[in-house]
Amino acid sequence: MQTVKMVVTGPFSAGKTEFIQSVSEIDVVSTERKISTAAERSVKEATTVAMDFGRITVDEDLVLYLFGTPGQKRFDFMWEILSEGMLGFIVMVDSTRPETFREARSILETFRAYAPTPYVVAANKQDKDDAWDLEDMRHALRLDSKTKFLPCVATDKATVKSVLLELLYSILAEMESGE
Repeated sequence: MQTVKMVVTGPFSAGKTEFIQSVSEIDVVSTERKISTAAERSVKEATTVAMDFGRITVDEDLVLYLFGTPGQKRFDFMWEILSEGMLGFIVMVDSTRPETFREARSILETFRAYAPTPYVVAANKQDKDDAWDLEDMRHALRLDSKTKFLPCVATDKATVKSVLLELLYSILAEMESGE
C-alpha cells in the first residue's frame, strides 16, 4: 500500500478545513479553537491552531493523508513540522479576499523552501459573485503559466477531488521520473 502525504495550506479563512472535510472518509481530526479577536470573529467563529487531518482511499493500493495547516501567523511554527515527509502541497486562496493574496504568495514561497515537491494553487470560493477571475488572480499572485492554478469550491466534493487529482498526477509523474 502506497501512502501519499499532502499538505493543505493558505491564509486564515481560505477554506482549508472545509476542503479536507468535504472529501475525508474519516471524521476529520481538527484542532479548532474559538477565535479571540473581534476582527477575526467577523470572518469566522473558530480557527485551526495545530492541524486538520483527513484520509482518502483512492484504491486498494493508494491512500492520501491530508494535513491542513493553521492559517494564522502565530501558529506558523506548525508549518515546517507538517511539511515533513509531504509529497506535495496545495495552497488555498480565497478568491473573494484580495487582501490575502500577498500572504498566500508568501506561504507558497515558504512551503517551496521546505521541500521541492509538486504543488497546486486552488482559487477557493469561485462560486461567489465577488470572486476574482482566475487570470486576474494568477497575475496578482505572480504565478507563472506552468503553475497549476485551479478553480475550487471547498465545500464541493467534485472540485476538491479535481484539485487533489491534479496534485496527485504531479506527484506520481515526479516519482516516475525520479526512479
